[in-house]
Amino acid sequence: MPERPSIYETEHEDFRATARTFLEREVVPHHDQWEKDGLVDREVWRKAGRAGLLGFEVPEEYDGPGIKDFRYHMVLTEEITRAHASGLGFALHNDITVPYLVSLANDEQKARWLPGTVSGDIVTAIAMTEPGAGSDLQGIRTTAVDKGDHYVLNGSKTFITNGIHSDLVIVVARTNPDAGAHGISLLVVEEGMAGFTRGRNLDKLGLKAQDTAELSFDNVEVPKANLLGEEGQGFVYLMQNLPQERVSIATIAIAAIEHVLDLTLDYVKSREAFGKPIGKFQNTRFVLAEMATEAYIARTFVNHCVELLNAGQVDTSLASMAKWWTTELQKKIVDQGLQMHGGYGYMLEYPIAKAYADTRIQTIYGGTTEIQKEIIGRSLGL
Repeated sequence: MPERPSIYETEHEDFRATARTFLEREVVPHHDQWEKDGLVDREVWRKAGRAGLLGFEVPEEYDGPGIKDFRYHMVLTEEITRAHASGLGFALHNDITVPYLVSLANDEQKARWLPGTVSGDIVTAIAMTEPGAGSDLQGIRTTAVDKGDHYVLNGSKTFITNGIHSDLVIVVARTNPDAGAHGISLLVVEEGMAGFTRGRNLDKLGLKAQDTAELSFDNVEVPKANLLGEEGQGFVYLMQNLPQERVSIATIAIAAIEHVLDLTLDYVKSREAFGKPIGKFQNTRFVLAEMATEAYIARTFVNHCVELLNAGQVDTSLASMAKWWTTELQKKIVDQGLQMHGGYGYMLEYPIAKAYADTRIQTIYGGTTEIQKEIIGRSLGL
């Protein structure tokens, strides 16, 4: 098989070794239990902080490495996928919420929050989705009423990754009900604020160890000092940051695609039927040839997107292309891999079965496939 296209340098592979060692020691021995519990041990976040796996973009003055290179995010995603450690919410923290804080927080807020995001003492989440508003961000009903030195926040959010463990939640709320997209702001709600409660840890099809929760805000008094960026600019900030989120999801997809391809290749070489390895049958070879070709194309595409992201040149439509195409391909590849495993593929003790369950959310969160196509279509002048 051709060598997979790579954009990594020596320092990225050194980081890979660090991440792999951490996962083998601190995550793999416990992950099965965490899946039964429905969430990871909170302490693993602090251990990850000590290992240097959190807050890559945080500047050195706030205890971070100050690295603006998304290839490190990719490497960590690949190693987490390889370790079957789908319960870790590090990608949401590193790829999505911490960049919001780095780019939008003022100096006082950065000093208050960023060091903890690096150490693992502060786990972050972002609350966009509501029971009645998913991909349609302009349909958000959560309100924040200006009361002078604070806002009074009311509403509910659902499907919030890191919702149980989060110490800091970026809440998308409507501060001006009459201003449409210009009436949305970002407020930071912190653990312990009166009226902020967490619902149940949601029982999902996959990602069993990743805490995903409902959040409720009942007359929560959020100080003006916790307004992130400018009032009324929340929708703009979301549009600016969503491309990185969608490229992040694409990196998860290609990591899963390649891992499933490897799992399947190993299986068909050892599993025998009719007196020979099933990999010797023409149909098996043809299907795997297609899988390998599509994986190569996807890796090339995602690498290109990450290079553009590092250069600040990924636009919304390209990120949407990456998000929908790689995640739909992930579904296809994982399904084919499971089929190659036969009955064993349906057994949860086999990694391919867990990959199948974990994969299904990929075409939904971060904006559904249909929303991505709508975004692309509009960019074409349609």
